[in-house]
Amino acid sequence: MAAVSTDVLSRRALNRATLERQLLLRRADAPVLDTVHHLVGMQAQVPLNPYLGLWSRLERFRPDDLAELILDRKVVRTVVMRGTIHLVTADDALVLPRLVQPVLDAELRRHRDHAPVLERIDLGEVLTVAREILREPHTAPQLRAALAERFAEHDAAALAFACRNHLALVQVPPRGIWGRAGPVTLATAESWLGRPMADPPIDEVLLRYLGAFGPASVADMTTWSRLTGLREVVERLRPRVRVFHDEAGRELVDLPDAPRPEPDVPAPPRFLPEFDNALLSHADRSRFFDADQPRLYGTGDPFHGSVLVDGTLRAVWRIDRVKTTDAATLVVTRLGRLTKRATSAVAAEGRRVLRFLAADADSHDIRMVPLD
Repeated sequence: MAAVSTDVLSRRALNRATLERQLLLRRADAPVLDTVHHLVGMQAQVPLNPYLGLWSRLERFRPDDLAELILDRKVVRTVVMRGTIHLVTADDALVLPRLVQPVLDAELRRHRDHAPVLERIDLGEVLTVAREILREPHTAPQLRAALAERFAEHDAAALAFACRNHLALVQVPPRGIWGRAGPVTLATAESWLGRPMADPPIDEVLLRYLGAFGPASVADMTTWSRLTGLREVVERLRPRVRVFHDEAGRELVDLPDAPRPEPDVPAPPRFLPEFDNALLSHADRSRFFDADQPRLYGTGDPFHGSVLVDGTLRAVWRIDRVKTTDAATLVVTRLGRLTKRATSAVAAEGRRVLRFLAADADSHDIRMVPLD
């Protein structure tokens, strides 16, 4: 029998529930590997972003805690949800790419430059050759050169892009390692991890999504994954979920025993990287954004991330470094008024962020400024 409920969750109740699932209401005492699994991956197109994301979620997090997992091949960076690079566990790297293959196929079909070229090519041989090439790590230019040598009659850049979307590729170290740098270097997930790809259990993946981002609507799940046709999956899951509604009457589903804190539970300030799934994984983002939220992009003011104050996006931040003095200044741009108490709490958390992200600086400073 389908689950039925008339329970209504306010915007603030949704906020607190998702903050708790995202480990942003209170830091967790949990292993890094378990946390990456729980979050179903972390946005990682900026290679070092997951370090701050984990620091804001875990007690006593050290950069080496994540770096060692990457070097030990227990977590990897690969293209999954929404066709973007995520840090995921090795197990998920062998499952999630197949789950989101329809998203990657659509991306190929829409590509302005590569789609017309690829339409005329039988990619079967290309992918077979590329899979063999990428049994060993290659940089992107090395991959293009190898493909150009083997398929001189075709556009090597288009072929490499097809490999990105048809082969589950991981970006290997030193890229993504704290304190180190390196070019994008690729290998197939199967060769890097020493295990074959597996069929994606979409029902279980969506239940994990609810555990990390719920309560949520079908539209929210679609926004998170960019997959379509998820209503059918949710219908199949109804015996395993609890139904709620938001204040606008939209249906939300959730794990029956998932935490849903009281709306008045305090939410401390949290600094997040620029791209963090907590803020990107719902079609209706009102649980984190005010209706009159200023536009963050197009202001001409660069920023490295966002600041949650009482659970809501209320500021953005960046760190300015002065090479001549080796000073680091955290610039927090307020998106509206903050109380004195909130300003003090943001500054205190900001000092901790500076010590984490700019530990090598000779001096630290914090500057709070309004949005122009």
